[in-house]
Amino acid sequence: MTGFLRGSATAMITPFTEDGVNFEAFGEMMEYQIAGGTDALVVLGTTGEPATMTEEEKEALMRYAAKKNAGRVKLIFGTGGNCTQKAVHMTRLAESLGADGILAVTPYYNKCTQNGLVEYYKAVCGATKLPVICYNVPGRTGVNILPETMARIADIPNMAGIKEASGNMAQVIETARLIRGKCDLFSGEDALNLPILCVGGTAVISVLSNLVPAKVKALVEAALSHDLARANALNDALLPLSKACFIEVNPIPAKAGMKMLGFDAGVPRAPLTPLEAAHADVLRAALSVHAEVRA
Repeated sequence: MTGFLRGSATAMITPFTEDGVNFEAFGEMMEYQIAGGTDALVVLGTTGEPATMTEEEKEALMRYAAKKNAGRVKLIFGTGGNCTQKAVHMTRLAESLGADGILAVTPYYNKCTQNGLVEYYKAVCGATKLPVICYNVPGRTGVNILPETMARIADIPNMAGIKEASGNMAQVIETARLIRGKCDLFSGEDALNLPILCVGGTAVISVLSNLVPAKVKALVEAALSHDLARANALNDALLPLSKACFIEVNPIPAKAGMKMLGFDAGVPRAPLTPLEAAHADVLRAALSVHAEVRA
């Protein structure tokens, strides 16, 4: 299927306290995103640290996000994992709690075959009537959705597209060629947002937009309206901040950046650690060009 997602989507961080999820802070971040023009919020994607959350915490966050959003923007809940049975369960739960769409990362650690990927996505898509986005991020999962495999996955009726974060533009271009007209292509790597949009991507699912949602939205709008001069200017300005957002493993810098903006973002859950001081200086300098740094 095509047309589910167009524009900018934010891969939301999850703010934690020592006792659990900080729902008040998460709500403030949701409002910041909506005010910035973000088209969709991705909750419990990799950036949200679901691997360190309990099932109860995930369900509570989905419930809160759906109630707080109240239909204002699209809500996409991350439900994927390395156990197909659990991914199916979480997908059904997400639909029952008000998701507009599903993001399902490839199974990690198991390192399944390409045929295994097809069967996994058939199972996830078969568990819901919602649009499903598959997420290719081999640097984290150890498995890569090859273009020919994505062409097979694209034939699943409610497969809405692929969030591409392989970092390999040659592969992205070939995937785009093979799925065009069947499902959509989304950028899952902020450094490659512009080139992916230029080869047919319809949206970005961005970590960077946690910090500067309006500017990421402006970049996407410029690219989709074929204003390449403006898109390049916006992209050039954002690249240093984008680079700083990945100076350590995601979401460590994104959480630190949100704290610099005055949000109660908390710290990453172990085994992730707070941003190192030298890296914080780099992030603060890059962020100050775009927004008022308050901490």
